[in-house]
Amino acid sequence: MSIAIHDPTLRDGNHAVSHSLSLEDIASYCQAVDGCGLDVVEVGHGNGLGASSLQLGLARYKDTEMLETARANLSRTRLGVHMIPGFSRLSDIDTAIGIGVDVLRIASHCTEASVTESYIEYARTKGAFVHGVLMMTHMASAETLLEQALKQQGYGANALVLMDSAGHFDPDSTREKIGLLVQELNIPVGFHGHNNLGLAVANSLAAAQAGATIIDGCMRGFGAGAGNTQLEVLCAVLERYQFETGVNVFDLCSAVERLADFTPVKTPTVIKTANLISGLYGVCSGFEKHVARAAAEFRVEPRKIYEALAQCNALAGQEDLIISVASRLSQPAVA
Repeated sequence: MSIAIHDPTLRDGNHAVSHSLSLEDIASYCQAVDGCGLDVVEVGHGNGLGASSLQLGLARYKDTEMLETARANLSRTRLGVHMIPGFSRLSDIDTAIGIGVDVLRIASHCTEASVTESYIEYARTKGAFVHGVLMMTHMASAETLLEQALKQQGYGANALVLMDSAGHFDPDSTREKIGLLVQELNIPVGFHGHNNLGLAVANSLAAAQAGATIIDGCMRGFGAGAGNTQLEVLCAVLERYQFETGVNVFDLCSAVERLADFTPVKTPTVIKTANLISGLYGVCSGFEKHVARAAAEFRVEPRKIYEALAQCNALAGQEDLIISVASRLSQPAVA
């Protein structure tokens, strides 16, 4: 079976460096991996188009600058973007298409697919290739995810991607959820893993074995929190299990070596205790830096913040909630 490898190193990886990847980083990365056989390289602010803000983190460059730089340095690999309605606007679709973006990923929380309706439908009228995306998918049952996925399929999505945004999945839950979608949908299904519990590659393999034909990976695992599925390991493992990815693993390894000065190569992502705790509680991986700052400011254990965020079902994009939680936890108990 063929697997398309989608590489969000230059988007999800931007979380790891507070959205500060340079245009030189983007250009050099695109040049290095363009001939390796990846299907898509995804570029932008960690939270996608239009997300640069004080609340979510200010990107070093405008969306258009990052996308134009990537477009100029990719000739064989498709260019992708991530969009979350509310951060992104419908006009951002026109901007992306005008620059030459090939794949638009339009995402929502796993139970709120309806917010993507106008975006997916509009993008499809413009001739765009669209992935519907459901995030934080550990928070919903396989049956609920199918209901939401059917909505995005009905809106016209060309493919459907489940994101394990908190790194909370295990291979069994991955097989259950991906398998049901593969069985019931008429479009390709994809999987995007995070490595909080050290299971990202195992979960990605389980997704492929369950029928997913789009799998995400980032170079050296570069990404939010404990990072994403490690791209070069993913491709080697899929090859070991006789999946056809179109990726030349040795060329990809050579690209890693050529990018010796690129941040994820110099400082590989590791699973810190905070990442492990957030994975156990099922809290969004992108919250790591915000929780660390709040814990230091209010002198509260990070573990207690993660626990409280899990109890209130905090969602990606609710970074402002972290401050209020930390502030509340810092108050002395009332007798």
